[in-house]
Amino acid sequence: MLSKDNGHRTKQAGADGYAVFALSHVWTAALARPRVQMDTSESLSRKSKTKPNGKKPPTEEKKQYLELEYTKIRVVDFDLKELVVLPREIDLNEWLASNTTTFFNLINLQYSTISEFCTGDTCQAMTATCNTIYYWYDERGKKTKCTAPQYVDFVMSLCQKLVTDEEIFPTKYGKEFPNSFESLVKKICRYLFHVLAHLYWAHFKETVALDLQGHLNTLYAHFIVFVREFNLVDPKETCIMDDLSEILCTPAPPQPAPAPAPSTPASAPSPSSQNHVTER
Repeated sequence: MLSKDNGHRTKQAGADGYAVFALSHVWTAALARPRVQMDTSESLSRKSKTKPNGKKPPTEEKKQYLELEYTKIRVVDFDLKELVVLPREIDLNEWLASNTTTFFNLINLQYSTISEFCTGDTCQAMTATCNTIYYWYDERGKKTKCTAPQYVDFVMSLCQKLVTDEEIFPTKYGKEFPNSFESLVKKICRYLFHVLAHLYWAHFKETVALDLQGHLNTLYAHFIVFVREFNLVDPKETCIMDDLSEILCTPAPPQPAPAPAPSTPASAPSPSSQNHVTER
């Protein structure tokens, strides 16, 4: 059974479905300030491109978000795989639509908590770890380097346009999903990953100051487990965050034993990723 609630898609899909949306209420309660969205939106369908720019890259800073004192903080401590597996009684496209809309709302909400710190002056490019810079491509394929807040506004406006389009994300009984539905879901998830990567790379300190790292960690892990389950984002796209994914995409660790074993250091980026700025 589907319903419209304030323009957003919701689903009553058994225990697993209820768990997804119950979790969304946790974020809604904790991340109190909604984000005002731009009306501007542009289509982006270009594939990521990686090439050296011939310049000496900036030195990678220490990844604070990989430190145990932060990675151990989660909102939930159960296996998130249980939330993403397709229930037997639910159509695949319905499940993808429901979860994709939920992730769009939650990631938009998470970004809103630090949006006042993400400005054209502080974030002159849409950056992520491993010297990655994300570029925007308009509908004509023109590549544009924009500030992070501009990029996020483009992403969120485009995602909102798609998930509220009845022809793409139908909510009425008997309405079929378009043939392009899966490719559009992949596009949305790819953009949402860019926002998460930027949050960790550029705004993790502010997130910690707001005591919201547990929400960000759980949201990120939930999202990565979901896109991996349905192959929605190319692993080449998400590999820049594999060190964090490896840590977070498991149930929260138990309480430390009296004599804990030495922790395994996070895998370092490949030399090639450190030698060049990656354009995406």
